[in-house]
Amino acid sequence: MAILGNVRVLDLTRVVAGPWCTQTLADLGADVIKIERPDGGDDTRRVSPFVVGADGKPTLDSAFFMGSNRGKRSVTIDIGTPQGAGLIRELALHCDVFIENYKVGGLKRYGLDYESIRAINPSVVYCSVTGFGQDGPYAERPAYDSVMQAMCGLMSTCGQPDGAAGAGPMRSAVPIADIFTGLYAAIAILAALIHRRDSGEGQYIDAALVDAATAINGHLALGYLMTGQVPQRQGNNNPITAPSEVFQAADGYFTMSAANAGQFDKLLRVLDLPLGLAQDPRFVTNIDRIANRNALHDILQTRIQQATVAHWIGHLSVAGVPCAPILNMQQLFEDPQVRHRGLALSVAHASGVDVPMLRSPLRLSAAPVVHRAAPMLGQHSVEVLQELLGKSPAELAQLKTAGVI
Repeated sequence: MAILGNVRVLDLTRVVAGPWCTQTLADLGADVIKIERPDGGDDTRRVSPFVVGADGKPTLDSAFFMGSNRGKRSVTIDIGTPQGAGLIRELALHCDVFIENYKVGGLKRYGLDYESIRAINPSVVYCSVTGFGQDGPYAERPAYDSVMQAMCGLMSTCGQPDGAAGAGPMRSAVPIADIFTGLYAAIAILAALIHRRDSGEGQYIDAALVDAATAINGHLALGYLMTGQVPQRQGNNNPITAPSEVFQAADGYFTMSAANAGQFDKLLRVLDLPLGLAQDPRFVTNIDRIANRNALHDILQTRIQQATVAHWIGHLSVAGVPCAPILNMQQLFEDPQVRHRGLALSVAHASGVDVPMLRSPLRLSAAPVVHRAAPMLGQHSVEVLQELLGKSPAELAQLKTAGVI
């Protein structure tokens, strides 16, 4: 029995943050019904590359879409029509969770806001995912992941430091603000479901990208609040440990971190450098090594460039010094540990072909994740509307003719 096997989620989200949340719930066994527009569905369906179906034609199923929507059922409904909004309200009666990421107040005119849904389903857990939250001076502003990475300090601490080649703020290649907001929203929903189980009460969840993107600054934000000192860009340097950065070997790059005296001593032995460096006043403690990071880096780099990445990774790993090669995507999925963990899967897709999928990182011994491909647009419309609402073939035909589904 899946942990959330008795939980049904009505998912009115698109792009990344909301879908990442509901994908996590689907991984745990929830029946996630993804509502999409009949005229093209989720925006991420239109970002290449696309799945090529058994007929040799591209589908509306992109890598971007499939990365955030595995294990869901897709139902196409135009909520802008009275009949469409009515169908959503009917479905909400059969759902435990209602989640949306429309603009603040955007669903009220359709009678799909929290108060309207709670009036017909008092125990519902209703989650709204927005950029800036439900209130405040920025509440009505639109926001994307890159906007939040910029505003919430993340970009100010990523990138090469001033004065270095290529200096400037840098965003992450993956939408980290969206992903963390989705994960936090999923955690909040799980907590609300436990609260409902114990009290019988539903509740409202206000999930905001600005909150999550600020929270994940962690010690950098707290350090500023404690000292008033603004964290600066460090490039690949770890600001709290030295040496802990990227080094260039004879044939490529790797990262290595010696966070304490024992690891620093082991590092010197592996590199065949004088052990007396550990007593050099510049390098005795981690704080000393941070203050003299550049001098230490130059000493280590001179030795490291004389051998290959594989040489150093092999010897450092055996010695117990944390390290890893810097891999591209091809190298990642060829790595023996990644292969052993089965992180790349192949699953059946409704287009008639097998498609790649990333394994969920949730590994539970008693209730393992069942991996299912993301749905094709409207794949489950008839199934869900018949199963939950008892719609007849004639009613479904009328809804389709009217463009509602």
